[in-house]
Amino acid sequence: MLAATAVRRPASPPVFIGARIYRGSSYGGKHPLAIPRVPTVIDLCRALGWLPQAAYRASPRAKPKALAAFHTPRYIAALRRAERAQSVSDTTRARFGLGTLSNPVYPEMYRRPATSVGGVLFGASLIAKGGVAYVPGGGTHHGMADRANGFCYFNDPVLAILSLRGQGLNRIAYVDIDAHHCDGVEMALSGHEGVRLVSVHEEGRWPFTGALDDTGGGVAFNLPVPRNLNDTEYQMILDRFILPAVADFRPDAIVLQCGADAVLEDPLSRLALSNNCHWATVAALRPLSDRLLVLGGGGYNPWSVARLWAGVWATLDGRVIPDHLPEAAQSVLSGLRWHRQAGQSPPAHWRTTLRDPARHGEIRDIVRRRIDWLCGRLKAGTS
Repeated sequence: MLAATAVRRPASPPVFIGARIYRGSSYGGKHPLAIPRVPTVIDLCRALGWLPQAAYRASPRAKPKALAAFHTPRYIAALRRAERAQSVSDTTRARFGLGTLSNPVYPEMYRRPATSVGGVLFGASLIAKGGVAYVPGGGTHHGMADRANGFCYFNDPVLAILSLRGQGLNRIAYVDIDAHHCDGVEMALSGHEGVRLVSVHEEGRWPFTGALDDTGGGVAFNLPVPRNLNDTEYQMILDRFILPAVADFRPDAIVLQCGADAVLEDPLSRLALSNNCHWATVAALRPLSDRLLVLGGGGYNPWSVARLWAGVWATLDGRVIPDHLPEAAQSVLSGLRWHRQAGQSPPAHWRTTLRDPARHGEIRDIVRRRIDWLCGRLKAGTS
């Protein structure tokens, strides 16, 4: 069942990759990413005694040459200029998608995403000979080669996959359970031999890509799901679609984008999952390859993001998730503020627990039919 996450200690200890730049850095104003995310996960894991110094690595910042493995030099240069000037021209805004409501100008608009990429590339290098790396600051799956898109300035999943391939790993499975389709990843890797993309995302949700019959040049298996997707439906998706799609591919490495916006409390989706679904996915994918790179992604409720991503680390590191948080961990969660909750107290369980209550329900026919269709593709071996 979804609630039964593994607590077996991994053979080789996983590595948690973070950076100071996330602390105090914000997209500004009331942007959905004006909330603390990675720092809260780090603080919460430390308060629980789950993040000793030996498990933590500081992320380097990716250099322009590393970014240019996917992004164009002109775009990289435009982003660096925008950070220095803290403004963009109308021409730059139109050409590169910088200085928009989604991708605003802010003080660390180049250094922060370059650090995210640096952490993900560092993680890819660490797992190349086997192992697990967790980079919650990664997962920016909407970034395009020559423009910012959907809160994403760079596309670290694409750069991670290209890096792993460059290190001699021939078969990379990319799994994305963010509420939003991984349009930037699919566009970049469409038709690439040796890559399999598996995405579960809300239908009718921005960026409005990832249709059921969209095969990404033969490499993509897209499952758009209806609103109010519940844990029971997700369990079927995991067992009958995600795991067979990955196992059938026999990957040398798995990259999991573990966006936290598919849970019930997130303001930018209309799905109804509990965080148990994400933890179950992490636990189930771990045995399918000697190499696992887990990234963050979406997530716009600071409490649900912190609790979900801390639980991801617990699952990777074989930690027992307590039913009730100790005082130090509660203090971290009690200190969070969110403009959507102004003047209101968050529900008690957002501060006192990590695990959501299971959100079971009926399995709708549309979910069954779509799973069956994708299973048919897998069995037929069709692209």
